[in-house]
Amino acid sequence: MDKEGLNIYKVDDKGESNVPYYEGGVAAGFPSPADDFKELSLDLNTLVVQHREATFYARVSGQSMIGAGLDDGDIIVIDRSLEPRDGKIAVCCIDGEFTVKRLKFLDGECWLMPENDDFKPLKIVDESGFIVWGIVTFVIKAV
Repeated sequence: MDKEGLNIYKVDDKGESNVPYYEGGVAAGFPSPADDFKELSLDLNTLVVQHREATFYARVSGQSMIGAGLDDGDIIVIDRSLEPRDGKIAVCCIDGEFTVKRLKFLDGECWLMPENDDFKPLKIVDESGFIVWGIVTFVIKAV
């Protein structure tokens, strides 16, 4: 198993985190006239946090999930109130260490699936040291 060493952070929503938001989007094709945009404000916590008490942030460390768009250094939003389901990306704790992988439930077995061919799937054989800690709902990345 790759050592991702996730650091988990609680959501801090005590202060205002409103940033300018341009309704209507930004064209990724041909430019749109600037008059089409109306400036509003957007609190990023209200966008990415559905269950405040159960939501945490973590920084991705490692390359095992690059095929899912989770790159080294990205920030993931984790909701602990969501049920683990087949195909969801989850933060799991295995023997006290965190990892982020896609869940695969097959024939009563649980597999942690990387999204990088350089890493192997991990079959959970001893559930005593394993928990699905939370489900990844958003990724925040630098470009």
